[in-house]
Amino acid sequence: MDYQRKYEKSENKNIKKISIIKYIICVIIIPTVIFIGTKLFDGKKYAFLTAVVVLLSCVPFIISFEKGKNSTEKMVILAVMIALSVFGRYCFSMIPHFKPITAITVITGIYMGGEMGFLCGALAAVLSNFIFGQGPWTPFQMLAWGMTGLIAGLLSRYLKKYMVALAAYGAVSGIIYSMIMDIWSAMWQDGVFNIKRYVACIISGIPTTATYIVSNIIFLLILARPVGRKLERVKLKADIIEKD
Repeated sequence: MDYQRKYEKSENKNIKKISIIKYIICVIIIPTVIFIGTKLFDGKKYAFLTAVVVLLSCVPFIISFEKGKNSTEKMVILAVMIALSVFGRYCFSMIPHFKPITAITVITGIYMGGEMGFLCGALAAVLSNFIFGQGPWTPFQMLAWGMTGLIAGLLSRYLKKYMVALAAYGAVSGIIYSMIMDIWSAMWQDGVFNIKRYVACIISGIPTTATYIVSNIIFLLILARPVGRKLERVKLKADIIEKD
């Protein structure tokens, strides 16, 4: 019994360390790489920077794949959610800024964990941009959508239970996306980050941000419960357990 308890304590410590590493990669390392890379390459070699961000985004999932349970099933679910995000962005391409990609990323984070939410958002951005156009903005889109999925995973307990909280996070995620993309806009116009330019971009982008907010709330209220039930059913059948 003592050995079993020591083993369980050791496993819990390892899980906590792995979780810390995953969030450090998503919250600190990836943003740092994007900002330094953007400044270093001056908007050029964005394909290389995008590839680096893709690889870094995969690291948290790879760690979970090695340590987790039923990782193959989780990979299949992730692929489906990414495909739905790309398809949804394409289907609503005729309506500017009104897309379900954020909502699907958030749903992935809520029901499949933060690192899967981040990876869904990041890969959906780079893959859908093969349709809509790659550019220096792609790494920032990957970070913006990835962060909405990551934070959704951290708040999943409340977002699953309360529709008001879900709608509120839909609004917040629209603001998060817009503010991160405004960083790129400010850097693109001045060559360096200028706080005055950044504030001007935020103010001038209020109508666009409002569209993000409305679309996120609508798609989350429509999709979260039915898609969430499907994901929970698949998780139950595959015996998938998140260890974030």
